[in-house]
Order: sequence, then C-alpha cells, then structure tokens
Amino acid sequence: MIEIRNLSKAFTLHTQGGTVLPVMERASLSVQPGECVGLIGASGSGKSTLMRMIWGNYLAQDGDIRVAGLDLARATPRQIIALRRGTLGYVSQFLRVVPRVPTLQVVAEPLLTLGISPDVAEARAAALLGRLNIPQRLWSLSPTTFSGGEQQRVNIARGFVHPCPVLLLDEPTASLDATNRAVVLDLILQAKAAGAAILGIFHDEGARATVCDRTVDVTQFTPKAA
Repeated sequence: MIEIRNLSKAFTLHTQGGTVLPVMERASLSVQPGECVGLIGASGSGKSTLMRMIWGNYLAQDGDIRVAGLDLARATPRQIIALRRGTLGYVSQFLRVVPRVPTLQVVAEPLLTLGISPDVAEARAAALLGRLNIPQRLWSLSPTTFSGGEQQRVNIARGFVHPCPVLLLDEPTASLDATNRAVVLDLILQAKAAGAAILGIFHDEGARATVCDRTVDVTQFTPKAA
C-alpha cells in the first residue's frame, strides 16, 4: 500500500542566500496491508519530512512515492485530495480546524465529505469521542478551547472515524495519560487487524513495541554531506 523507492529531498533556504539543504537521499521502504512500520532516528533525521512527502505536503526531488498505486511524486493536487478523502489518513501532532466548529462536527467531517448521512456520521463520531473519554458536554464546543491532551484525542478520533486503508501517525500517543494511551494503541491494533497499512513515528518505545511489526531507521537515508 505504501511503496517508496530512491526518494530524495532537499530544501532551498531562500532567506539564507539560496542555500540548498539536503535532508534525505535514496530512501526506500514499503508497508503492506495489515502492517505497522515505525520510523526511528534522531531528531532532525527526516522522519516528519518523509511523512509529509507521503501526505503530499512536500515535493520530492527524485524517486517514487506510491500510495495505493498513485505516484504522489507526480500526482496532481486533485488526485492527492481525492486520495486523502477516502484512502490516506493522517494523524498529526497538532489539531488544525476552523475555529468555532463544534467538536462533534470536526470528527464527523471526513465521513460527511464521503457522502455519509449526518446521522450516521455523527453517531460514529460520538462513539469514538466517548471511547477516547471526551466528555459529552464538550462535544458542542470548538476543540480549539481544549487542553493539549483533549485536542490530541479529538485529532485521533477524526483520523480513525473513517477506516482508511493507509494511515500515517505522527506521535499519536504524545500528551496522553496511560488510560487514553491504551485506547489509542487498541485503535491502531484494530486498524491493523482490519488490513490498514500504517506508517508511524512513535517516540514512546512501549507503544512502538506494542503496535509495530518492524522499524526503519531513517538515518540511513541522511545525505553523507549533511
């Protein structure tokens, strides 16, 4: 479901005289259906950069990124948006939503985009919010007013409300207490059992050991001159 071959990335620092900063060179990895692969490596080694290239936010200099058969390195914006809508899910460390939209609507929105009826979408959203211990009295409020841990749980509910065949997870258990951490790990294991291909960053070694089938050290893709 995820196939990366000979992927390279560099950033041009226009405010620093056009300095070119290579960050990744000839990266290759794959993730099969029903498999969770963890990205490891020191801070700054390129883990988040790789995730953002797979998500389609960063362009690659060279190489291939295929998700469910679509080559994201050469895809059009319309194709990337369509892939995100029903196939590729992403749980980032930060919740980015339109202010004043109620939490229940924030979580239900991916289902509504797919044409699922509001009643069904909101019922699924409510079930996940309850499972993640977000009190019902908060569902009508914007999650922008919540604590960091509550926002992270809303982000996770939104990412898991639709069973995407491919999932990108960037520190999904960060900011969570032990109870909610266990809930999130269970959600990941259920997604794996349902056949999702999952690529994640887990600094929590216990979480990584629980859900990951194997790891890939991205430092092996660091340019030698970097």
